[in-house]
Amino acid sequence: MAAHQEKKTSEERKRKSTQNDTRTSQVQWGRAWEVDWFSLANIIFLLMFAPLIVYYFIMSCDQYQCSLIDPLIDLFTGNKHLSDIWNKTPTLTYRAAGIYTLWVAFQVFLYLFIPDFCHKFLPGYVGGVQEGAVTPAGVVNKYEINGLQAWIITHVLWFANAYYFHWFSPTIIFDNWIPLLWCANVLGYAVSTFAMIKSYFFPTNAKDCKFTGNFFYDYMMGIEFNPRIGKWFDFKLFFNGRPGIVAWTLINLSYAAKQQELYGQVTNSMILVNVLQGIYVLDFFWNEAWYLKTIDICHDHFGWYLGWGDCVWLPYLYTLQGLYLVYHPVQLGTVNAIGILMLGLISYYIFRMTNHQKDLFRRTNGNCKIWGKKPEYIECSYMSVDGTKYYSKLMTSGFWGWARHFNYTGDLMGSLAYCLTCGFEHILPYFYIVYMTILLTHRCIRDEHRCFSKYGKDWKRYTAAVPYRLIPGIF
Repeated sequence: MAAHQEKKTSEERKRKSTQNDTRTSQVQWGRAWEVDWFSLANIIFLLMFAPLIVYYFIMSCDQYQCSLIDPLIDLFTGNKHLSDIWNKTPTLTYRAAGIYTLWVAFQVFLYLFIPDFCHKFLPGYVGGVQEGAVTPAGVVNKYEINGLQAWIITHVLWFANAYYFHWFSPTIIFDNWIPLLWCANVLGYAVSTFAMIKSYFFPTNAKDCKFTGNFFYDYMMGIEFNPRIGKWFDFKLFFNGRPGIVAWTLINLSYAAKQQELYGQVTNSMILVNVLQGIYVLDFFWNEAWYLKTIDICHDHFGWYLGWGDCVWLPYLYTLQGLYLVYHPVQLGTVNAIGILMLGLISYYIFRMTNHQKDLFRRTNGNCKIWGKKPEYIECSYMSVDGTKYYSKLMTSGFWGWARHFNYTGDLMGSLAYCLTCGFEHILPYFYIVYMTILLTHRCIRDEHRCFSKYGKDWKRYTAAVPYRLIPGIF
């Protein structure tokens, strides 16, 4: 979407517009103002059980060779009690606490104190100081985009240690995986709680806060839209990208190193997981400036959903394929390996080109070519909180003419490719594709609810022009 501002011609008209449209504009961005019972039930369920789900998956690999069924069988037959399983679980250690503290502190240092230099010599890369989208209160935040730089520095040091310095073992993450889980939980809950307290007593922008009056909903979904400390430390950008996503590829490398240590080789399935997920991570950081315009930054408030989710859920459950392959090394046949690689690369092409088409359309205000011809679009209008009228163009050409969220389709194809590397002996590695399907389908619904609230009848015109969400002709 490409938006441009249209100023009102009189202050009286602006005041009237503000009074009439405030309630409408309040639902255009971010989470809800009111909580229904169904949403509240889901939130309480996630707050209670999401940490247990993460623990159960990691414990099942540590104690049951990644079987999700055997722990339940043991419990129901009386062979084991919950205390037996818990007592065998590694506890928090000083070593793990030291590792995790140094890791987070290092990422904070790279984020705050080393301005981006990659954009100065990498053609096509957009880094340095960039502007985000307009917030509900009409604020345009500035961000220091240096995630690619942080990723490069971190991985250069990792490989320098592995092949030259030998300060620590490349298997250090795997060897401390469960103790590190407790550290990640401490940080996730600490930052989520701090963000909630901050929103009450010293919010970054009070006009961008939303209070429902329901503690559980506000804690999980967040109150502040863009909580910050100082000028540059933005909670959403840091925790969405660092430390979790920078760690993603390091975690997989640690899994590969453990395979080498245990079996004397790294299987082609582990290589595929490292390569395909590495491409995804690099794409995220290469396009970090574009990420400022996505639903995570533009609509989500910062609460437990992002704070704990980025610290715990993302690094622990997005890397299940590599963890599984440590316990069950799979050597794929040549045809299967090539097929999975092609699926992964095609899915990445769809994901990237779909987002590229949208970004090109937005940057040029529709004055570009998509698939060799001028793009078609539907023009929409909406109001901000201050009563200013904006216009947006919703593209109906290219991949965006096939489905309204075709970038998610590419994402799901890639998720399936990761899972297929693990074969079919256990269901654990397939949790990822199930979860991503639920997440992205729900995100489609959330995004479209916001868009309908934002654009009204113009959104109905758009959905009539592009009737399918994810799969052309089906859904």
